[in-house]
Amino acid sequence: MTNKSFVPFNANERFVTILDQLDMRVEKFRKDALNLQEKKDYLLMSMDLIKSNELLQNMSEGEREEIILYIQRVSSRLATVELNVRTVRDASQEDSLSQINALIDIMIKMGDPVIGRQRCQLYLNACCSSTMDPNGRMGTVHEADVGPIDKKFESALLGCTLDDQKNIKKRLQALMGYLNKQTVTN
Repeated sequence: MTNKSFVPFNANERFVTILDQLDMRVEKFRKDALNLQEKKDYLLMSMDLIKSNELLQNMSEGEREEIILYIQRVSSRLATVELNVRTVRDASQEDSLSQINALIDIMIKMGDPVIGRQRCQLYLNACCSSTMDPNGRMGTVHEADVGPIDKKFESALLGCTLDDQKNIKKRLQALMGYLNKQTVTN
């Protein structure tokens, strides 16, 4: 019988290693789900923009009704997909996010892609004028460096969580891309 030196098994280190790996997988899973949610939001926004498009208003009643029914069918199918990645927010942050969503909804439903694009740019400038570093400290970029901003939007944006601020900026960038296409084709 040989005498092997016994290396003690450290259960704590083993659990921490496994949990670190699981944590990385959970974070990737959350990120993937957030990307899917972003795609769903883009699809919803696109349908809202089509509903408020000036060309739709110029169609005959029958054509417009057919398009609206088609939008409703697509919206119903999209509604069968439920994604929920929760961001923990306090009451103030919930209120700020609600204000942001209301302002963006109003902008989408304006119907005029040129005015909508101008408003979207003001909102995007507000997203770029206030930045937060990874340590959670606020920094600002001067308005002259980013262009004019919507102060009401910026105020509500600053009350949102960092995750929400990132998502709002991505949403606005996607919306701006869509509005740019609309103004070029009209």
